[in-house]
Amino acid sequence: MPREGVLVGPSARGSRGRVRGGGYAACCPQTPDERHLPVTPYTPAARLRRAAFAGVLCAGLAVTATGCGGKAEDPDKGTNGIGKLGADKIEGQSKAAATAASSVHLSGSLVTGGKTFTLDMRLKADGGSGEVKSQNDTFQLLRVGEQLYLKAGAAFWGKSDSAGKLGDKYVKVPENDPSYKQFRGFTDMHVLLDGLLGLQGKLTKGAYTTVGHTRAVPISADAGKSGKLTVSLEGTPYPLLMERAGGAGRVELSEWGKPFPLEAPAQDQTVDYGSQLPTTKDGKDTGTGTGTGTGKGTGSGSGSGTGSGTGGPSPSKSQGSGQGSDPGSG
Repeated sequence: MPREGVLVGPSARGSRGRVRGGGYAACCPQTPDERHLPVTPYTPAARLRRAAFAGVLCAGLAVTATGCGGKAEDPDKGTNGIGKLGADKIEGQSKAAATAASSVHLSGSLVTGGKTFTLDMRLKADGGSGEVKSQNDTFQLLRVGEQLYLKAGAAFWGKSDSAGKLGDKYVKVPENDPSYKQFRGFTDMHVLLDGLLGLQGKLTKGAYTTVGHTRAVPISADAGKSGKLTVSLEGTPYPLLMERAGGAGRVELSEWGKPFPLEAPAQDQTVDYGSQLPTTKDGKDTGTGTGTGTGKGTGSGSGSGTGSGTGGPSPSKSQGSGQGSDPGSG
């Protein structure tokens, strides 16, 4: 007799019903009483097969809607919720987050004044440091408070008499030099962010995307014709990517609020030319220097001088006596 609970098929029985062992055979049973019910669409086995097939189909199609019996996945689950807002409010909150941040890392390219600049700058409220590349030049900038330093290779300074001494040195940029404001702009967190994050035109919200490994939502101005800003959907809604219209720049914004050291270079690595910078390789002064002469004596003396722009002279003083003019040396 077969063990209790063990199914015995036709192949396990002889013509007289004796158990032979083994499994089900492909042949038909010998006697009518040995016939088994066929597998129909309503038997448990058929139902299990259908359920398994449907599960595989749903998984293969990666269905997230209700078509396979599940609920639609919430696209905002696990986000900061900013994606539920309109484009204008997303822009406003991202700007507010950027303004309140203590620091940021900018990397990418900008086109300004017909020139393309590649930036890699770390910035905070009281200064910044990093590298700027143009088509022909590469230089490093460091600003601590209002003290601004420029570091470039000897080639940057061209035919300047001091070019050999300036290579790989930090040159202090005087605040009254015309180039100070230009260079400082690359190290000013709020100046750069104000210029980068402004979108002009009607704003629209796009489909969710990622910047690196961070989920984000893009907002475009005039359907992308006036630029696109992509904002983080995780944590604080910081701007993560700015794409300017017409290929005028693409800048990533990262490491928001991450501290970094900022201190003036060592004295032996610094060159101070006083009121003006040396001439660059294109033959133009990075600034213009002027010297003034004063005449002193018993007569009416006068003096005048002009800085050469290569030595960065401080205001010069000349001594004159009697009538006439006394030229000051620049």
